[in-house]
Amino acid sequence: MFLSVRKEVEAALADALAALDLPADDLGIEQPPDDVDAVLASSVAFRLAGEVGAPPPKVAADVADEIDPDEYEYVAEVTTQGPYVNFLPSDRYFEAALKEAQADDFGSLEDRDESLVLEHTSANPTGPVHVGRARNPIIGDALGRVLDYAGYDVDRHYYVNDAGRQIAVFTWAYETFDEADLPDPEREKADYDMVRYYRKGNEFLDEGPEADVETAEQEIEAIMQGLEEGDEATYKRISEVVDAVLGGMRESLERLPAEFDEFVKETRFMFDGSVDDLVERLKEFDEAVYEEDAWQLDLSEHGIEKNFVFLRSDGTSLYATRDLAHHEWKFDEYDRAVTVLGEDHGLQARQLRTTLELLGNDTDQLEQVLYSYVNLPEGKMSTRAGTGVDLDDLLDEAIDRAREEVEDRLDDRIRDDDLDEDDVERIARQVGIGAVRYDIVAKQPAKAITFEWDRALDFEAQSAPYVQYVHARCCGILDGADAEPSPDVDADLLSTEYERDLLRTVARFPAVIEESADELQPHVVATYTREIAEDFNAFYRECQVLGDDVDPEVRDARLALVAAARHAVGNALDALGVEAPRSM
Repeated sequence: MFLSVRKEVEAALADALAALDLPADDLGIEQPPDDVDAVLASSVAFRLAGEVGAPPPKVAADVADEIDPDEYEYVAEVTTQGPYVNFLPSDRYFEAALKEAQADDFGSLEDRDESLVLEHTSANPTGPVHVGRARNPIIGDALGRVLDYAGYDVDRHYYVNDAGRQIAVFTWAYETFDEADLPDPEREKADYDMVRYYRKGNEFLDEGPEADVETAEQEIEAIMQGLEEGDEATYKRISEVVDAVLGGMRESLERLPAEFDEFVKETRFMFDGSVDDLVERLKEFDEAVYEEDAWQLDLSEHGIEKNFVFLRSDGTSLYATRDLAHHEWKFDEYDRAVTVLGEDHGLQARQLRTTLELLGNDTDQLEQVLYSYVNLPEGKMSTRAGTGVDLDDLLDEAIDRAREEVEDRLDDRIRDDDLDEDDVERIARQVGIGAVRYDIVAKQPAKAITFEWDRALDFEAQSAPYVQYVHARCCGILDGADAEPSPDVDADLLSTEYERDLLRTVARFPAVIEESADELQPHVVATYTREIAEDFNAFYRECQVLGDDVDPEVRDARLALVAAARHAVGNALDALGVEAPRSM
């Protein structure tokens, strides 16, 4: 419904500006401040003041005078406040918004008939997922959910680096060292078991006898050459390692949850000839140079000072070369390609895009979301050294801390549904993992994060538990009613400022999904959940729903509003990948 009123506002402004013979290329539509009783506002007068030769308030008044609210279904009145043109919602708007929000799939937009491949995480399969990299699967999975809600046909891909030197080292180490010489695994899980070989191998290459290290390097080089030549036996050897580690990593990622439609291996593009073909094309460019025993592209004329290396002197390709073939495949298969990348991949992202353009690809299809890493107060993390905090450790501790918090609050619960141990465990998992996920996704991707427990698990602050509790409270109210809310109540009965504020916020949810998807920024949805949680809590404090002294018709209208809020909060949390408990 919010999208409908926005269309009316756009049409009203465009017609008014046309009548005034003014340009309508930027309508300046925005959400007004909380203390303004409008559903939308326009700052177009700021832009046009210089052209008109009049102060912005005068321009705003002229624009407002050209708009007849009677011509529109959802606009009741058009007013000005200084330089702003404000659009007040009609009773019909509130009625339609309340009815629309009764649907279980509230917030889902119409099918866009557009295919989109979303690549995220794609961490090298060399050991357990670490906290520092956890932002990628969390942002990526949330973005995929938002794009689903926004009507895209989304495929989620994990691009598996199964052909680089790291994998060759891993394979050699796994085939070389005896398990008896390794420390016990930190967990009974495949990735923890296998990473011991990788660490042992790197230690040997750093500190082993020179002659033995030279022999090991020759064996590692042979593995890389075997893959380059498409040798099936070599592929089988590395796959034993890669698939085992990846299986363990997938178990950890599924706890978040972060699930994938396809794991695309880079060896696919080596074995089908795509990489060889690509290398020959790259060598033909004027930018191609052979320097320092490698084929490179000199991209300085394209604003990139560091050369793009695409082939080693021994004829082996690089990850970046194989990724070019991967992206050309994406462009053939999908309408859009979105990739979530760490901020340390910024240069590679620019090199990739520029090279794809040189190859004749339309890179308008490609969008890259860069994010900063997650830090803990303890410091940075390293996969190779085996230090730092694994994602599994973080999630375990999140559940333990949430369980303590839930148990401490049991005596203060006002609902009469008795929670058994299984219920407490379920809620602890929902709250604990939800707290980690929400705290990470709620920040703008480009901003660095230091994860802090007290903030993430604060039931009273703007955290996941704070929002989850609103959903549980909605469910409690609805469970306490003697009938399901009716979608055909009189919205005019919701007349207090608390009811109207909450309904306005509920109605905005589809537009929040649209904005989040268009900007590829899932934190926009997280910001919305905090706003609706605050509005619901104000409504809950001031407007009794189930009391005996509440007029039956008002009670029904408020129940419908609670149901609408439950759908908005629950679906917004779902779009973020955070579970919405029915009780807490």
